[in-house]
Amino acid sequence: MDKDFKRVLVLFSGGQDSTTCLYWAINKFGRENVDTLNIWYGQRHGIELIAAKKIALEVAKVKYDEFKTSILKSIGDSELLGTGDLNASHKGSKDLPASFVPGRNILFLIIASAISFKRNISDIVMGVCQTDYSGYPDCRDNTIKAMQVALSLGMGRDFNIHTPLMYMTKAETVKLAESFEGCFDALSYSITCYEGQSPPCGECPSCKLRKKGFSEAGIVDPIYRQNYDNYFGNII
Repeated sequence: MDKDFKRVLVLFSGGQDSTTCLYWAINKFGRENVDTLNIWYGQRHGIELIAAKKIALEVAKVKYDEFKTSILKSIGDSELLGTGDLNASHKGSKDLPASFVPGRNILFLIIASAISFKRNISDIVMGVCQTDYSGYPDCRDNTIKAMQVALSLGMGRDFNIHTPLMYMTKAETVKLAESFEGCFDALSYSITCYEGQSPPCGECPSCKLRKKGFSEAGIVDPIYRQNYDNYFGNII
């Protein structure tokens, strides 16, 4: 991949998709030009923060920042912010999964673009996908394109929101990750499980989707190389 040497901000949760996008950005823009941003919004488990920080700083060796907000937890309605059944339908709509957090990706892009503006960055990378996805409307291509237009107009800057996984299946995402040097090492620390478990619980919607992708790709998930001794992320 030819490198485009300009600074970029990666929205980075420490999960499978954002880790793959991080290495996509490293390969496209150069490691020294990549900033990562983890937004903590009150989700179930703190282990995600620890995993993201370890991957960014120790494995990928890129700039890492955290931003904490309680707004989604205070106004939102999602079992990902609570303790209910994640395999159920959403309380607000039977057509959406219980894990859907209304406004999450929209808020993430607003925060990321404001930080990018301050840093004179115009390129933002995020790991949303509408091919093999969990039924979230804010993961769709038309949502992201609409946000790109709105943020560019509202801030007077031409933002480019990169979504390299948008039309990939999970199996294709796994194969893309395999093509990037070091990405599988990083994925061994990634946390995708909604229950905050590593090795993953295997039963939540996110675990099932991840398992499906590796199975269809014919590749063993590197997450089984690592272990975590508790939900708060003391990595061992």
